[in-house]
Amino acid sequence: MSDIEIRDDRAAGRLEAVGAGGEVVGRVQYLTLEAPRRALVPVHTVVEPAHEGRGIAGSLARELYAIAAREDSAVAPLCPYVSQWAVRHPDEAPAATPELMRAAKDWLAAHPEGF
Repeated sequence: MSDIEIRDDRAAGRLEAVGAGGEVVGRVQYLTLEAPRRALVPVHTVVEPAHEGRGIAGSLARELYAIAAREDSAVAPLCPYVSQWAVRHPDEAPAATPELMRAAKDWLAAHPEGF
């Protein structure tokens, strides 16, 4: 993974894994929720097939939780991969409250464009 850089493109709602040649080889698509508390809401994780099996998706999930911690935000994982990663890494991925998960699901249902 040393040849992969992870970049947060907040304006586009993407956390990207970028290879040495500048190619995006993986990403987590997310939205930012403001209520009931500030949270990052990952909705989709993709790793390009040629780069699978290298730990890229896990590194993206780890960095998403690290960003949230630095920003005093929660994570409400709607993405199945990030949700499963969080279950396997409870020390790095604090669980979201049921209220926050409901709010994230409701927001996504009301704004499905782009996701």
